[in-house]
This record gives sequence, C-alpha cells and structure tokens, in this order.
Amino acid sequence: MARWPWVLLLLAGGAAAQEDSLPSLTGTPGDAVRGRAIVTTRQRGLCLLCHSGPFPEERFQGDLAPGLAGAGSRLSEGQLRLRLVDGRRLNPQTIMPSYYRSEGLHQVGPAWQGRTILTAEEIEDVVAFLLTLRD
Repeated sequence: MARWPWVLLLLAGGAAAQEDSLPSLTGTPGDAVRGRAIVTTRQRGLCLLCHSGPFPEERFQGDLAPGLAGAGSRLSEGQLRLRLVDGRRLNPQTIMPSYYRSEGLHQVGPAWQGRTILTAEEIEDVVAFLLTLRD
C-alpha cells in the first residue's frame, strides 16, 4: 500500500471517508469483465457467499448481505470502492471483509497476514463491474 499513502489518510478520517466515498486506487478505470469474474468466482472474491445478484448461472447465492442487483444505481463509484476497501469505516459491525486493508486486523490466517485480499487493480475491476449493475 505504500504506492497509495493517501489511502491511509482517507481511511484515517480524511474528507473522502467523511463523504462516504473513496477516489480511485489506481487512477485508471477498472475492467468490468474482470470484475464480474472476481465477483462470481467463489475462489477469489467470495462475494456470492453473502450477496445475491443477477447471475442466473451461479447456484447457491447468499442472502446475508444486500443483493448486488442495482448496486450501480444505488451507490456512486466512490461509495462502492469504500465498501470494498474497508466497509468497517461505514459499519464497524459489518461481517464483510476489508478487501484492501492489511493492518489492524484480527484473526487473520498466516498466509494472509500483511496482504490484502484483492489488489488495487482488482478493486477497480470490481467497482467497474458493480457500476454496470443498474435496475
């Protein structure tokens, strides 16, 4: 995360975090096709363990969290990004993992200590895909 030190400032309470959003982690748009693969692949994003969405080919979608259908209509790009990066900034009780946070976490498996779940590029890919989900 050293490449994006401003992310730490924002997550620590900067203006964007207060506005419930976060600017791009990479400065370049993500790829929605790759983002869809991350969201629907149970080995990578694991999103469908808790969320459901407009993915008829995917069986056994979750119902613990809000559905992803219409996510791009309900939330802005920055709002979606903040929820992926560290949803605990918005809801300290959330069960959603922080996909782009590696410090200050508890009960992290040895293989994941000091690592993020998704890379900055993957976060941007997922955001690009979620923005395509409109009602």
